[in-house]
Amino acid sequence: METALLSPVTAAYLQLEDQYGAHNYHPLPVVLEKGEGVFLWDVEGKRYYDFLSGYSAVNQGHCHPRIIESLVNQAKKLTLTSRAFHNNLLGQYEQFIATYFGYDKVLPMNTGVEGGETAIKLARRWAYTKKGVEENKAKIIFAEGNFWGRTLAAISSSTDPSSYHQFGPFMPGFELVPYNDLITLEKALQDPNVAAFMVEPIQGEAGVVIPDEGYLTKVRALCTQYNVLFIADEIQTGLARTGKMLACDHEGVRPDILILGKALSGGVLPVSAVLADDFIMMNIKPGEHGSTYGGNPLACAVAMSALTVIKEEKLVENAEAMGQLLRNELSKLNSPYIKTIRGKGLLNAIVINHPNPEAAWDLCLILKDKGLLAKPTHGDKIRFAPPLVINQEQILECVAIIAASLKDLS
Repeated sequence: METALLSPVTAAYLQLEDQYGAHNYHPLPVVLEKGEGVFLWDVEGKRYYDFLSGYSAVNQGHCHPRIIESLVNQAKKLTLTSRAFHNNLLGQYEQFIATYFGYDKVLPMNTGVEGGETAIKLARRWAYTKKGVEENKAKIIFAEGNFWGRTLAAISSSTDPSSYHQFGPFMPGFELVPYNDLITLEKALQDPNVAAFMVEPIQGEAGVVIPDEGYLTKVRALCTQYNVLFIADEIQTGLARTGKMLACDHEGVRPDILILGKALSGGVLPVSAVLADDFIMMNIKPGEHGSTYGGNPLACAVAMSALTVIKEEKLVENAEAMGQLLRNELSKLNSPYIKTIRGKGLLNAIVINHPNPEAAWDLCLILKDKGLLAKPTHGDKIRFAPPLVINQEQILECVAIIAASLKDLS
């Protein structure tokens, strides 16, 4: 590991991870120990703007006092019972989130990828019990370029070799269509064995890829026409990130199954949720799906607090306004190194135009040195997704940092 340019303190932390941890990530060489609002601090006391937000898990800002208070208060009373018993918060939380998003029921899980797995199981069971698909013949359609995790099921739907290479054999019953291609999708949905189409309203890990206007509306119509469930993976795009509570709200469409995660806890602990109406949810019987930690009282308390903060602090409205400001100010830079600026709300990305294939990584290192943390994805793309509590003055300061960093890119 290259540590020559790092301080001895930072280098020591990196050496520990290098020696004792699996090498399944390639982080920026910064060691963080504190967060508050839009800021992070490293072990040497340097402050940074966070422009990744834990891949949109920290929409409410780092260590939001109301969310932390709910965490601490509940942690002093009861953290886990398992679902072998009832707890006093589960029903309250289920009512709260089902009403919040307008569904009959919720199935609580922990991680986002568990939410995706749960949605697929629900869709397959519905296909067998309601649609009349012959058992073990159900198909799930995914969009190329999707990302919903790295379990064996998730990578079975991936088109990214870094996710699936040498991890097979893969899950059967998964098929792919191009993203934002309604003609190919309609052809796929005509197969009577198709149970569901699972799609991100905006593809996050692929580099904030936004479909044509009207795409989601037509997806909804096609799924209805061919009796196929529309599963919306809103784990990264949901919970105010794109300037609406859900990215599907930009077109006013309602998925049959909604998957939420990440900011559902405000970045405090893993909490995910799968929402659907009774005609889908009630096909799962006791013992057929579950999780030791799913629906634990600590998660219930934190999630209710996290969702309350989004509404009461008007994070939807702020994400929309600050996102517009960020994109407008970035466009004014007229940098030869920025090929594309795209996004909705505060889920944004720039595509780097540079002969050096490592330019995006190099730019992120320069940004880090100047006090802003971001991370490349798929080589030439950098997401700009700060916590939704960011204000106008901070946006302008961050654009100035980005401008200065672009000038230093050679």
